Amino acid sequence: MADKKQSGFSNFVNSKILPPVMKFVNTKAIVALQNGMIYTLPFIIIGSIFLILGNIPIPAVANAINASGWGAIFNQAYTTTFSVMSLWASIGIAYIYVKNEGFEPLAPGLTSCAAFLMLQTLSIASPVKTALTSGIPNGMKAKEFSDAISQLPHAVQTYIEAPVTGVFNITWLGGDGMIAAIIIGLLVGWIYSGIVRRGWTIKLPKQVPPAVANQFTAMIPAGIILIGSMLIYGGFNLFAHTDFLQWTYNTIQTPLQGISDSFGGAIAIGFLVPFFWFFGVHGGLIVGSLAGPMLQANSFDNAQLYKAGKLTIAQGAHVVTNEFYNNFINLTGSGITIGLIIFILVAAKSAQLKSIGKLELVPGIFNINEPFLFGLPIVMNPFLAVPFFLTPLVVAASTYLVIRTGIVPPLNGFAAPWTTPAVISGFLIGGWKMAIWQACTLLISTAIYWPFAKKYDNVLVKREAAKAAKTGSTTNA
Repeated sequence: MADKKQSGFSNFVNSKILPPVMKFVNTKAIVALQNGMIYTLPFIIIGSIFLILGNIPIPAVANAINASGWGAIFNQAYTTTFSVMSLWASIGIAYIYVKNEGFEPLAPGLTSCAAFLMLQTLSIASPVKTALTSGIPNGMKAKEFSDAISQLPHAVQTYIEAPVTGVFNITWLGGDGMIAAIIIGLLVGWIYSGIVRRGWTIKLPKQVPPAVANQFTAMIPAGIILIGSMLIYGGFNLFAHTDFLQWTYNTIQTPLQGISDSFGGAIAIGFLVPFFWFFGVHGGLIVGSLAGPMLQANSFDNAQLYKAGKLTIAQGAHVVTNEFYNNFINLTGSGITIGLIIFILVAAKSAQLKSIGKLELVPGIFNINEPFLFGLPIVMNPFLAVPFFLTPLVVAASTYLVIRTGIVPPLNGFAAPWTTPAVISGFLIGGWKMAIWQACTLLISTAIYWPFAKKYDNVLVKREAAKAAKTGSTTNA
């Protein structure tokens, strides 16, 4: 009866749920988003190394680094890599979109970059005003301070109030511009491909070198896109008194980041990854392509707070970040299967589990568990479904709570490569307390998997014994 119920549910999922999900995931936009965002990873990972080097959490070492001048150098490297992730995303997404359409992709990638920069106001708030506002003397109210400023000569007031113009606001080049970068990258890829497909290009003789011909091919579609971007900028500036990036951040990105950073968001991610994997679909790719941009933006915000020495929940640090996803929800692989490895190494009796356990040990240490998913298998295995679903949920919920309540600090934004072994990655992304908590999650995984794995092992032992008995009787006959 249980097998029939399992088969019925599996058929329902495979026939009703997975087809529309896979159709959506395989759309041109989602494929471009998923593969285009990958171009940001080298800059995020390398940049996060500079972030740590410039902010060593040991005061004596940090002071020595800053005194030597290397702190400013590390900050320069961080700012021009990690802190401009949205710029890389806008290029990568348009590049992949047009490449998948079969056209030369570099020009549209650069066009997307130009549009992304064009759609922001080229100014920042006056650093003098910011410094004065943040340095209000103790005991003085904001209004009193403002009144004191108003007594200064008009020329001085103008200098204090006037924004700095003709500069890129690096705020929008980082995590705060991520949704705008995605929208711009996708639209540029779609519009550019459509224009080229219709033949609205300058065609040169075949004798012209391709490097030259490609630039003339790009001229009309790039021109149309950039003129359109200019008009959009003008419209927002004249009628809404803002720019496209600011508007997108306020109306779209902030709510989405709030959802991703909630307890419900953590639980949803923790459930969906193993859910898709259980039916043989790459849950990491599906969930990562949808939630990844928001989680990366959350990581960026935390990195900025860490750099400023303000990484606390009270100062606005996020709980659910890209590292929360990679280094907790997917720790040792989807389903957090380290507990299953530990059971096999310690207590398994069946030949099947012992053999696959030896193969999975080393990959599991580096957060790769495909040998388990398809070799054990875990996919469509009712004996292991409960721990496979339950473990990420328990770890996601408990990790959210220990960070939210201040038992361990928020994640610092360091992008540890997803293959970094547990405990080591915990130390890199959150210090010694996070390393200890990550070790605790390994114990949680073991506690949850153990009874189910033991039951499954007993079933396999009986099957192997029955098979051996059948083989022996056949041989004797």
